[in-house]
Amino acid sequence: MTVTRFQDLPLADRDREWDGAAAEKRVRTWAGAEDGPNAKYRDAHLWYDGDAPDNFTSYKLLVADVVDGRLRAVPRGIIAAAGVLDGARGGVDIPSDEADRAKAHLAHYYEKMGDQPPWEA
Repeated sequence: MTVTRFQDLPLADRDREWDGAAAEKRVRTWAGAEDGPNAKYRDAHLWYDGDAPDNFTSYKLLVADVVDGRLRAVPRGIIAAAGVLDGARGGVDIPSDEADRAKAHLAHYYEKMGDQPPWEA
């Protein structure tokens, strides 16, 4: 199990809507990962199960979408992932020490957005 490496992706416009299911499809196509996850696909997520990296269901906390052909972190996706890490929508089933690392990852994006993560507010 592992938290992905911080990608420092460029941010999409703050008012861009977030549709995780649609973003997932676009990321798969952009990454060339229709048949299975790969490194480009992994870069759009905060966490994946390193024991099963070939399963799409191993990847959690999508924060990016493809905008104008480039992978970008989407502020509303970041906010949604932070909420899930903070227990919203039933939370996410990852080890607590890795949840802390995922929160640190998100904190970098919050800083880029000029905001504080909800757990620091």
